[in-house]
Amino acid sequence: MVKIHERKFVSADPEKCVGCQICEYACSFTKEKAFNPLKSRIRVVRVNQLANMAVTCRLCEEPACVAACPRDALKQDESGIITLDKDKCNGCGWCIEACDYGAMMLHPETKVVYVCDMCKDKADGPQCVKWCPEEALTVVTSDVLAQKARIGAIKKLFQESRKEKQ
Repeated sequence: MVKIHERKFVSADPEKCVGCQICEYACSFTKEKAFNPLKSRIRVVRVNQLANMAVTCRLCEEPACVAACPRDALKQDESGIITLDKDKCNGCGWCIEACDYGAMMLHPETKVVYVCDMCKDKADGPQCVKWCPEEALTVVTSDVLAQKARIGAIKKLFQESRKEKQ
């Protein structure tokens, strides 16, 4: 099993994301052969008029979605990716409610859940990252994401301390 701090997942930088939804179109075309954001494994969430955030699976160490499934339709593989046994899923939505990140979705036609698999069948990785025109999406580990957060917090503290001295 890959350790949680080594698992790679797609992360979005809200300062770069413009809400264009190209990631959603790239994903839906890759997975469903249709340009339909409702069939995408990544979603752009508008926080307010100026802030957007793309949301997808974070490959949790103990995924609540897997634990919540009453039919054992969801499993987590050794790399952290959530897999689905479509024959077991009845679309109850318990996994959708359990996910802290809003990454589980119900397919609009098949009525079974689906989630990002990091485009594991593509040699060049997640297509949402590849096609993001603003480079707002990156593949990171939780350690890298935590380091970015620490750097951001330090910069903010430094700016605040400079304002206080003025």
